[in-house]
Amino acid sequence: MTYIARLKKDYNERVISELKKEFSYKSVMEVPKIIKIVVSKGVGAAVADKKLIEHAIDELTLITGQKAIATLSRKDVASFKLRKGMAIGVKVTLRGEKMYEFLDRLITAALPRVRDFQGLKVGGFDGRGNYTLGVSEQIIFPEIDIDKVNKISGMDITIVTSSKTDQEAKSLLKEIGLPFNDKEIFKKEPIDNISSEVEVIKESVSNEDLPSKEVSLEKIALEENSIEDSSEEAPLNEVSDEDIALEGASKEEQISSDEQVSSEKENLKTNEIKGKKL
Repeated sequence: MTYIARLKKDYNERVISELKKEFSYKSVMEVPKIIKIVVSKGVGAAVADKKLIEHAIDELTLITGQKAIATLSRKDVASFKLRKGMAIGVKVTLRGEKMYEFLDRLITAALPRVRDFQGLKVGGFDGRGNYTLGVSEQIIFPEIDIDKVNKISGMDITIVTSSKTDQEAKSLLKEIGLPFNDKEIFKKEPIDNISSEVEVIKESVSNEDLPSKEVSLEKIALEENSIEDSSEEAPLNEVSDEDIALEGASKEEQISSDEQVSSEKENLKTNEIKGKKL
């Protein structure tokens, strides 16, 4: 009896029928499937220290269960002290049973160990049915021993599918078990459809429905006349000459009374001084 991975068995027995119902495929061959999974890791510091490449190869080999290979630079970059042919990264390409086994471990064991995990982002689709997610720490995989880790680093995991659209790929991965964040809106419409909808809306809205903003000259003249009439009817605070004269006289009387009081006080003081001298 040949061994069949759990996810592959679930895909053959359940996922294919669910996708046929959702997208109304006529043939089983039209149902999208996972082709391969590529796990890659960049090691830029390996330009100065070549041992980092060996550590990265060992880690990816433990995580995936398949021997990793080093990726080489394609050209010289003087600013980074990089020569063509130098090892600057590591990658693994998984297919078949190992692909399903790695995906099963990723869903059931690795992703639940991510700190503050709130679901996978939907923005990782490339428009052609392939999905890429980033892992910030390699210690989320139970195969890695934290005591033997040289440096905390991340990796990229790309899932390549045979689907033609992102919606089909999302439905496939969601049925398999990838926990996507449902709060995000997954809607990528082509630009042609959006422009056609805008044109339809413009045609439906006619100029007659819009309120006219024209103001006639007669209305402006009436408003000006009403402003002038209101200014004439407003009470004027006029001050007559008699009021001004009365106010001036009252002020003079107050000044004279104040002078008399001051002179009486001076006389009292002088009398007191004379009495003390006598």
